[in-house]
Amino acid sequence: MKLTRETFILFAVLYYIFTLVVVTIVLIILDKKYKKNLNEEINSLEREKNLIISSSILTELNKVEALINNQELKKKYKSWQKRFENIKNKEIPKITDEIIELQNDFNEKEYSKLKKNLIEVEVNINYLKTKADFLLSEIKEITLSEERNRETIIKLKADYREIRNLYNNNLQDYEIIKNPLELQFENVDKLFAAFEEAMEQNEYLEVGKIVKAIDDIIGNLKIVIKETKTIVNLGNILIPKRIEDINNIYHKMKVEGYNLDYLNIEYNIEEVNKKIQDIFSRLNVLNVVDSIFELKTMLDYFDSLYNDFDKEKLTKTLFEEYKRSILLKVTKLEKINNELYRKIDDIKYSYDLTDDEVLVISEIKEEFNNIRESYDKVVNMERSKSFAYSKLAKEMELINNRLQKEEEKLSNALKTLGSLKEDELRARDELENIKDILSQAKEKVRSYKLPVIPKNYYVELSEATLAINEMVKELDQRPISIKTLNLRVDTARDLVLKVYNTINETVKTAKMAETAIVYGNRYRLVNKEIEMNLSKAENAFNKGNFKVSLESAINAINIIEPGIYKKLLEEYK
Repeated sequence: MKLTRETFILFAVLYYIFTLVVVTIVLIILDKKYKKNLNEEINSLEREKNLIISSSILTELNKVEALINNQELKKKYKSWQKRFENIKNKEIPKITDEIIELQNDFNEKEYSKLKKNLIEVEVNINYLKTKADFLLSEIKEITLSEERNRETIIKLKADYREIRNLYNNNLQDYEIIKNPLELQFENVDKLFAAFEEAMEQNEYLEVGKIVKAIDDIIGNLKIVIKETKTIVNLGNILIPKRIEDINNIYHKMKVEGYNLDYLNIEYNIEEVNKKIQDIFSRLNVLNVVDSIFELKTMLDYFDSLYNDFDKEKLTKTLFEEYKRSILLKVTKLEKINNELYRKIDDIKYSYDLTDDEVLVISEIKEEFNNIRESYDKVVNMERSKSFAYSKLAKEMELINNRLQKEEEKLSNALKTLGSLKEDELRARDELENIKDILSQAKEKVRSYKLPVIPKNYYVELSEATLAINEMVKELDQRPISIKTLNLRVDTARDLVLKVYNTINETVKTAKMAETAIVYGNRYRLVNKEIEMNLSKAENAFNKGNFKVSLESAINAINIIEPGIYKKLLEEYK
């Protein structure tokens, strides 16, 4: 056991030592790699510094020196040379010192300080590189100007030839700007000549200005040549024709009674003509900026006027329809309402109505007066020709909506008041029906001579007769209360039907009882029980107990013929 423990301890110690060695080796490797990366960064900055001052700048400066033939270029050359010397003799050595400082930090293992300084040096190198690149690009503006300007001029000359050919082949389209165009052509020719002269004398600073001037003029000429035909077509042909057509329609509609003042057509035409003159004035100095857009906007405006004219024509038709239909309808409805208004006192008296219940008739009458007043006002507006039909039609539409609302109110009032008369007429018809039903009940009592009439028949008959009398009394009195009348009708109908049903059921039961007794007499001698039950049935029948009589007779016959009730019922039916 002791040996095993010692062995375990030994293995543990060995494992600890092994782990310590591995960790140490890994740390050493990482440290070496970290140092290597830092050293590579320093070397990379050194390379980038050395690339800032390349032979390109010096070469380009030498080219410029050979081209100097005027004070302006000489001045620029000296400025560039001074900037180059500053970068070479001041800025670069300063960066060199900073890189040496980085190397010292590395050697002294001041890595924290080194990381901070690395970033600062990298920023300084990038800034200096940008300055050097910018200087080189400025110098190349001169050294490469001949080649670049030659390429530009060749392209501009091709564009210029195309413009001249287009102009010469379509002289009639450009007659309006012939003089300013040809003057501009002369200016371009002079600028091309000036370019050649400047190139021969190596005046590269002046050459750039000339090339830009030529490019600007030719660019403008392209636009002028491209847009002039459209401008002339719109300003001299299409829009004037549209103005003439609009004017004809406008004056014709004015004569026909249309009010079109809200469109401001005459003022707008005057403004359009002024704008067209301004556009052609600008065209004479070859300025076509926004000209086509402005002309198309004018054309769109005149096209929209056709829609306005059509709208006025349609609204006039609509106005005339409203004018006719509203007058007919309001006259008709006023007549109905006035007739109703004249009878309102009689209606109130006849049907016991309150002032609030008939107030709607007065309100409708007043609103009809207001509608007619509004209608007359709009018609007078039309006669004075002071408003457009679109506005008049809108006003008529509002009046028509009000009229429809009042028509609906009047219709509801007529239904309400009309239903009162209908209820009275229905009650009178129902009175006849009730009397007829009661007569049928009495006739049924007389037609079948019952030995005894049930007492409840006389009680119910008395109640029904009283209810009918109350109903008649309600119909005869003035004013009639429709609610009370309807209650009297319902009461009388229910009581009469009760009498009818009572006598009907009594007669039916009596007939069936009598039939059963007659049918059972054939079995009297067969069975004493049958004879006893039939005798009981006869006694009950004579006393008016028809239901008891029917039950006794059926019980007697069932002894011989089970199910006799169903057979008797079918025979009765």
